Amino acid sequence: MNVKRRDFINLSVLATGAVVTGISSCTSGNQENKTTSLASMTANVVPITIEERKARITKAQRLMAEQKIAALILDAGTSLQYFTGISWWPSERPMVAIIPVTGETKYVCPGFEEDRLRELIKIGKDVYTWQEDESPYGQMTKALHDTGITSGNIALEEQLRFFILDGLRTEAPEYGFVSGTPVTMPCRLIKSAAEIALMQKASDITVVAMKHGITQLKEGMKQGELAAIIDEAQRQLGGDSPWGLILFGESSSFPHGSTKPKKLKTGEIVLMDCGCSVEGYSSDITRTVVFGTPTVRQQEIWKLEQASQLAGFNAAAIGAACETVDAACRKVITDAGFGPGYQLPGLPHRTGHGIGMDGHEWGNIVKGNTQLIQEGMCFSIEPTIAIPGEFGVRMEDCVYMTVQGPRSFSVLAKSISEPFG
Repeated sequence: MNVKRRDFINLSVLATGAVVTGISSCTSGNQENKTTSLASMTANVVPITIEERKARITKAQRLMAEQKIAALILDAGTSLQYFTGISWWPSERPMVAIIPVTGETKYVCPGFEEDRLRELIKIGKDVYTWQEDESPYGQMTKALHDTGITSGNIALEEQLRFFILDGLRTEAPEYGFVSGTPVTMPCRLIKSAAEIALMQKASDITVVAMKHGITQLKEGMKQGELAAIIDEAQRQLGGDSPWGLILFGESSSFPHGSTKPKKLKTGEIVLMDCGCSVEGYSSDITRTVVFGTPTVRQQEIWKLEQASQLAGFNAAAIGAACETVDAACRKVITDAGFGPGYQLPGLPHRTGHGIGMDGHEWGNIVKGNTQLIQEGMCFSIEPTIAIPGEFGVRMEDCVYMTVQGPRSFSVLAKSISEPFG
């Protein structure tokens, strides 16, 4: 557990003066289970520009040319939004974007949706429509032919649904169909300064909301009550799609929670795993505290978890394999007698995941992932110590990689009673 702590730079400026000096019951009647007067933190947010999206498409086209891919097809989902800025519900009626290896992006959509789609289009202009009694795959094929693509490999991004692939390969057997991940992953894996700024803002919002949630803890409250308080705080602060996993006591030994209802008792562990998004970019932060006075056992496990996480931070470096961060975190826990491997009590899951527009993206921090860490990669460092029948402890902070090392989006926990440094 004797792990040297590196000085990690954090760019977060919290929009609250609240300081957590102890975890005790909320006694203020006008604050109980309420979220009031939390001002939005998003006034200075700068969305991703059209110029940056065009640069992403240019990079994708370069990767396509290198891999002899004629076109990339994007279904409704994250990659569609990443490249075009269009957010579209993935209904049973296909709407896709087609990025050819050269030339402008084209779109295929239901005829009655054309006007709505055109309101959203900022990149490209050609829209191919299909009516309810027509095949959308014929229009996709026509769009490819009109671009001069009559054969070759067509890449399908990772979220494209099977029925679209099935319809395309039936309609157009002249093409080969391949995974689009070798194109989309290298683009989305490396975050720009603008993307990092949005993730920083989302993290700032989540921290403020979690700090507010801690002040609302009270004997007998349900896990869902605290989750609702933190979710509402994130909304008021300007976060989109807020979420929270709240675990009390023994439930915290289940990394993703137990199905059994639980009410908070004095002296129990409180594990909070929360996040939101800003302009489509995600936060993901976990803190573990005790409601009341921590026992010696709780403090020992908390400090072991802290040492494990810090070992992961120290191992994260440009050119190191992702799996080395997992190994560093896991070694601290197994050296203390837990595990080994994924066995319980101990660390039962990978110690991190990539993060960006999706809460979980490429760049998993796990044994066997030999992908080298690059500048601009973003991922979580979140070892868990789960002790069945007792409790679990997890700290999670997401980082972005610089040539100087990892930079945390959130201030690291200092102690069990100082969860935000």
